[in-house]
Amino acid sequence: MKRRMNSRQHRLVVKAPWMVVCAVASSVLSGCAVGPDFHRPAPPDVKGYQSEPLPATVSAGSGADGPVEPQHLIEGMDIPAQWWTLFHSQPLNDLIEQALKANPDVEAAQAALRGAWENVYAQRGFYFPTVTADVNPTRQRMANPLASIVSSGSYIFNVDTAQVSVAFVPDVFGGNRRQVESLQAQAQMQRFELEATYLTLTANLVNAALTEAALRAQIHATHAIIDDQTRTLASFRRQLELGQVAEADVAAQEAQLAQAEATLPPLEKQLAQQRDLIAALAGRFPGETLTASFELSGLSLPEDLPVSLPSKLVEQRPDIRAAEEQMHAASAQIGVAIANRLPNIQLTGNIGSTATEFSQLFTSGTGFWGLAADISQPIFDGGTLLHKERAARAAFEQSKAQYRSTVIAAFQNVADTLHAIQCDTDAVRIARVAALAAARSLAIARRQLTLGDISELTVFAAEATARQAEINLVLAQANRYTDAAALFQALGGGWWNRSKE
Repeated sequence: MKRRMNSRQHRLVVKAPWMVVCAVASSVLSGCAVGPDFHRPAPPDVKGYQSEPLPATVSAGSGADGPVEPQHLIEGMDIPAQWWTLFHSQPLNDLIEQALKANPDVEAAQAALRGAWENVYAQRGFYFPTVTADVNPTRQRMANPLASIVSSGSYIFNVDTAQVSVAFVPDVFGGNRRQVESLQAQAQMQRFELEATYLTLTANLVNAALTEAALRAQIHATHAIIDDQTRTLASFRRQLELGQVAEADVAAQEAQLAQAEATLPPLEKQLAQQRDLIAALAGRFPGETLTASFELSGLSLPEDLPVSLPSKLVEQRPDIRAAEEQMHAASAQIGVAIANRLPNIQLTGNIGSTATEFSQLFTSGTGFWGLAADISQPIFDGGTLLHKERAARAAFEQSKAQYRSTVIAAFQNVADTLHAIQCDTDAVRIARVAALAAARSLAIARRQLTLGDISELTVFAAEATARQAEINLVLAQANRYTDAAALFQALGGGWWNRSKE
């Protein structure tokens, strides 16, 4: 009868001191990484945004009631982070403050930035050895013809293994360093994507508020036109009863009133949709109450407008900085691809103790240890690694072209806005002259009517002309506000000053 005896084998492996030495040596060796070192592109060698010098003041003279409010273009003027406060509207300031906290696009961009940095921290972990703890209890039975592996000679026994394994891959050629560099660049790109989200949100809210204000002014003027046309029609009907006008004149006036009324629903629809847009930008649903309401009279036109130097624009625009970091990430990936074609070194080691009884662990004669090194070099892979390196280089060239395209588009954006601002002043001046002339014409017509020199029809026509001139002036003024906001957006929005405020 065979004896059955239980035995337990315990192993404990700890990190050997030589692994620390390897880590230090690796950090020294990785100081020089393969692949190109990235250098920030030089700013475009241009002096301005237009072929002609910018005027210091954009003002096209005076309107009939005095000078048109001038705006000063100040080269090199810094942009406040909260640039929208220059419109001096507290409801707008409060709305943007709420939107920055509740807008889901901002929340998504913030989460993307956090995730990008976590990827950086995860990749940095490969600079260090990996230590893995493992416990593996087993019960075994050996075949009778075989000798037992334990000194007791029992064919049934327990083996409990507890160990700590240590593995380390020295970053000899800097492949991991380049991967970390690439991920850091991607994290910075996400940072600038977040800044672009902030800028887009605030600019859209300012534009939405300005559009709402312009729509309200148009609706007010349209109601006045409808009221004028309604009074005109009533007068024509009285004159028709007296035989002073023909029925065709009444029908013509009815058609004119209907045309004026037809312009009102599209404006009211745009206003309602604009309110929905503002609610959505603020992170709210359309059915929720939106207390903020905007009129042009409650907004001030910024008098001083910044014009950043071209050399500064490439540092201020979030989209340019994001494109630059994308190029940086692509450059680092070339180093990763090169390192993958070079020898790979892996070091492993363990140290511990084994015993048949738990109480005998770490006693004399039970210790063991092991060291191992592995060096591998790709010999033939069908050209896979070579083509991956070429693909990385092509991706870098692509990112360079995309960066240049982004810069050109940014300069065009600023130039277009500056052209618009210069033309807006002329448009406001002309519209104001027309509105004042129409108002004087109406006043004269009303005096002539009291004297019996002209008919009511002439007065009604003068009223329609005056009301339409008012609408044209509102639109011209709204464009001036909108283009001022567009310039702040085109120049980057002052995000770099957020920490200073």
